[in-house]
Amino acid sequence: MLRDRLDQIVEKYMEIGQEMSKPEVATDIKILTKLAKEYSNLEKIVKKYRTYKKLLGQLDGLKDMVKDDDPEIREMAEMELEDLHDKIPTIEEELELMLVPKDPNDEKNVIVEIRGAAGGDEANIFAGDLFRMYNKYAEHMEWKIDVLTAEPKEAGGYSQLEFMIKGDSVYSHMKYESGVHRVQRVPQTESSGRVHTSTATVVILPEAEEIDFQMDMSDIRVDTYCSSGPGGQSVNTTKSAVRVTHVPTDTVAQCQDGKSQHENKASALKILRSRLYDKVLQEAQEKEAGERKSKIGTGDRSEKIRTYNYPQNRVTDHRINLSIQQLDKIVDGKLEPVIEALISEEQKRKLEKQ
Repeated sequence: MLRDRLDQIVEKYMEIGQEMSKPEVATDIKILTKLAKEYSNLEKIVKKYRTYKKLLGQLDGLKDMVKDDDPEIREMAEMELEDLHDKIPTIEEELELMLVPKDPNDEKNVIVEIRGAAGGDEANIFAGDLFRMYNKYAEHMEWKIDVLTAEPKEAGGYSQLEFMIKGDSVYSHMKYESGVHRVQRVPQTESSGRVHTSTATVVILPEAEEIDFQMDMSDIRVDTYCSSGPGGQSVNTTKSAVRVTHVPTDTVAQCQDGKSQHENKASALKILRSRLYDKVLQEAQEKEAGERKSKIGTGDRSEKIRTYNYPQNRVTDHRINLSIQQLDKIVDGKLEPVIEALISEEQKRKLEKQ
C-alpha cells in the first residue's frame, strides 16, 4: 500500500538524520557526503507526503462540514471538497512516480565521448554538430562543459571528442544519449545533391568518484607525449599530453587539452575511473537482463538510437518510435521534447514492473 511504503521512507529519513548528527559520522567526509545525498533525495518525498497527509486531514474535516446545518458552511465545504478531489489524485500520482526506483547515478556529472563513425569526413562533421547540440543544451540547463580531449579534423568536426558536463542531475538527462546517432543529409562536399547517411557514436559515462570505484595505482601505466592538433602536426614540443592505461583490463584514457601535464593526468585518471566504473555497471546489467529491458538509457552501445533527417527536418528516436518535425530546433540544443519523452517512457516501464 502507498501509505505503508511512504511511512517506511519517513522512518528511514529520520534514521539518516540521526546518523548524520553522530560525531564520528560528521567528521568522515565520504560517509557524510553519501548520507547527505540520500537524505536530500528522501526529503523531497517526505515533504510531498506531508502535504498529502495534510490534504487528507482537510478532507476528513470537510466531510463533517458538509453535514453542517448552516447552508453557507455546507456550500463552502462542498466547493473545497471538489478542489481536494482534484488535488489528491494528482499528488498520489506524483508520489507513485517518486517511489519508482532511481538510478543511483542520476545525480552525477557525466563524461561524454563522441566519435565520427561511418561516413568519413561527413561523420566527423556530424560528431562536431552533436557536440554543438549538447553544448547548447548544457547552456540551457545551466550546466558547465569542460573539454578533456579533442581530435579536430581539417575537413571539420572531430574524429574523437571527450568532455565533461557538470551540473545538477546531469546523468538523469544525458544517459539516454548513449548509442549510434545517424544523420541523413546532403554533405557540403556533395556536388550532385545526393543525400548521404553517416553515423557518429555517443557514450555517456557517469563520473565516478573514489567512493564509487577504487583504482589501485600500481595497476596504472602512465605515458606522456606531445599534444597534436588537426592533421597530426605538433602543437607543442613538451610532453604535456597524458595517456593512462589500466593494465589488468587494457582500458585506456588520455587527455591533452589541459594547461599542464599535471592537469591532463588528473583528467585522464578521471576518465579512466569512469570507464572502469561503467564496465562494472554494464556487467551488473548483463546479469539483470529483465531490469535492463525496463531501462532506455543503458542499452547496447552499438544500437542505432536516433536519426536526424535534414531534408524532412525530422528527428526520430527509434527506441520509443518518436518522430518530431523540429530538427532545426533540436540540433540547436532544444532537446527537451526528446529527453522528456524518454524519461516518461522509462518511468512508465518501471511503474508497470512495480
